[in-house]
Amino acid sequence: MDEIDVQLRFGRTFKGELSAKKGSVSIGREEGDLAPYDLMLGALGACYYSTLVGIADKMRLAYKGVAIDIHGVKRDEVPTTLKEVSMVVTVEGASEEKGFARAAELAAKYCSVHETISKVAQIDLELRFA
Repeated sequence: MDEIDVQLRFGRTFKGELSAKKGSVSIGREEGDLAPYDLMLGALGACYYSTLVGIADKMRLAYKGVAIDIHGVKRDEVPTTLKEVSMVVTVEGASEEKGFARAAELAAKYCSVHETISKVAQIDLELRFA
């Protein structure tokens, strides 16, 4: 079982820092800060890509890189959970498009953050090749 520890430290305002074993990020509303949903969508993209790398390696798929653009829409009702998420995954230098399509599908299925967010939001995935 993996264990994860993070620490958040705030002053009296919504300005703080998220720290983990390997790094930290500034949280807040100012330039250079990340807000809670920035972190959530970033976690979705990072988890998805980590899962995709493992699957692509197992399938022996060659590629140069991947860009992931994520857009989220929150509900108006309180609590304002995510309503819709669109992910555009662009694979550069893919050796086999059909194989990557299958890998992308499996990555969505096995990414734990994707699975968690999908409980409250519709997630659409578009795969592109460059």
